[in-house]
Amino acid sequence: MDMNINQARVILKKYNKEPFHLYHSEVVSGVMRYFAREYDPGHVERWAIVGLLHDIDFEMFPREHCVKGEDILRDEGVSEDIIRSVMSHGWGLTGARYEPEHIMEKLLFACDELTGLIGALTLMRPSNSVRDLEVSSVKKKFKDKKFAAGCSRDVVQQGADMLGWELDELFGKTILAMREVEAY
Repeated sequence: MDMNINQARVILKKYNKEPFHLYHSEVVSGVMRYFAREYDPGHVERWAIVGLLHDIDFEMFPREHCVKGEDILRDEGVSEDIIRSVMSHGWGLTGARYEPEHIMEKLLFACDELTGLIGALTLMRPSNSVRDLEVSSVKKKFKDKKFAAGCSRDVVQQGADMLGWELDELFGKTILAMREVEAY
């Protein structure tokens, strides 16, 4: 099924009700849209859909994340290429069977966790905004394992490695992407 972002939102909301999960999905979708304009401008909406649906199964099946989602999306008529990309962000973590290969999949793998850490950091700022956030602040909190402890630093590092990027580059680009998302 070829789908648009609004159809993807309908599917997302069918399986996710928690405001935080819906918000996180929108943030990751926006970040993926941002990166798509640079790395795959002919497929911006596809990247946004993959970002939006990446945690389709997390709320209902947290122990089978990136496994149950495959059946959910297939039952919803989602194309196999989108299913593969969505599920690849759980590679080596959740039993997902798809290794990130395409740059989109590698970015999703790296940015999913990183957006959570940056989001938590933003909440601590007087501005409550990513607009004035600097890479140095992210680096400092990234080193503090107690801060946003649920955000895996190993996954972020693995994602940067997959991309062939230094952490500073990943941090900086993700901050820029999240600034754009925040503007909406």
